[in-house]
Amino acid sequence: MNRREFFKGAAALAAVAPIASKDAFAHAAKPKPGNNPIWLMTSAFPGDDFDGVVKRALDVGAQGLELCVFRRDSDRTDHVATHLDYKDFTPEKAKHVVDTCNEKGIRVSVGAYDNLIGGDFQETNQNHILNLIRIAAMLGGDANDVVCGTFVGYDQKLGAEDGGFEKNLEKFKKVFTPILRYAKDLGVTVCVENCPMEGWVPASSPVCYCNLPGCLAARKLMYAILDDSSNLQETYDPSHDIWQHIDPSDVINAMDFSKLRRIHIKGTRNFPNDAEAVNWGRLFPRQRVNDALAAKAGLPALPPDAEGGNWDRMNYEPRLPGFGGSDSCDWTKFLETLMAKGYARPFVIENEGCNSSHTGNMGATMQGFRATILNTAPVVWPLGPNGYAFDKSALRPMKLGNTNLKQVTMKDLI
Repeated sequence: MNRREFFKGAAALAAVAPIASKDAFAHAAKPKPGNNPIWLMTSAFPGDDFDGVVKRALDVGAQGLELCVFRRDSDRTDHVATHLDYKDFTPEKAKHVVDTCNEKGIRVSVGAYDNLIGGDFQETNQNHILNLIRIAAMLGGDANDVVCGTFVGYDQKLGAEDGGFEKNLEKFKKVFTPILRYAKDLGVTVCVENCPMEGWVPASSPVCYCNLPGCLAARKLMYAILDDSSNLQETYDPSHDIWQHIDPSDVINAMDFSKLRRIHIKGTRNFPNDAEAVNWGRLFPRQRVNDALAAKAGLPALPPDAEGGNWDRMNYEPRLPGFGGSDSCDWTKFLETLMAKGYARPFVIENEGCNSSHTGNMGATMQGFRATILNTAPVVWPLGPNGYAFDKSALRPMKLGNTNLKQVTMKDLI
């Protein structure tokens, strides 16, 4: 058969072959983009004030901010950003935030991520979260989608005992029941994040599970153990599951989706073939031993804690999707999974990129935010005449909440 005969026969076959119906390809159809706002987490701007971080958001085309409000007297050195005056948050300051948001077309939430059920500062951290719940209520709370983000933390002393995990669950219930009741009375949702906080213990610690909701099973148990968990929800960060070789799309499909209030956008690039992974595996963290003994055995030693050794135990590096190359997450799959399930809440970019905010260079930090917004936009924003863009007409005006709220402590609630 010559070429002319071949193509003539192919054309005849195509003419009589049935055309596949639209339904036949339904399984391959992509979910329609939503109109999800993309926010910045302000931990990357420790030197700015509130008006400064608003300008940062506008400069990169973001629609909102998760305002970090860490204690100024915190023992932490990794996160020190404080973008609201939590010690003297007056009605006038609340009005300034709400008026600015309405004028600039952005929205906000508040958060501080500390250990609330373990460690030397747990009571101080609990009282601080109560203050942030008060601030969230003054800013309108759930009526304006202003939530309070936090960690739960973990009591390592209890955790070392037999049945230590369940004892931490019981302590979580004891501590969070009055916190959640107070928040519910004020119309505020508390969102807990899933970072295991593996660096909160010295590198010599044999285990490094330091935040109770660090795995999906724990979060399910947390909801089950509470008598009323209606105002406890989640901020899910896929990066913490990626370095554990868990597909975050599987987590989204297995979770109680009604509890999902925020998504932190942060990536992870795993190192599957480096010397640490080959020698230590991935079931347990790298263990600290005497440097001379490690050298004699031909093993790489951990750096001192002061140089980040307690964080350098899991053979990965933080990245931002779309900035500086790929990471170990299928972001298209993850975002489309969320869109298909109807996720309509904010995406919050948490910039801890090794090539972005961790360089200490503000130009690289801002580039990372811009690149991540562009990487995310085609899946979560509608396509318009000027490309993918957030439809600002969907924003409802923020209304000031109850500004006559006094600060309370845990002793006032128990």
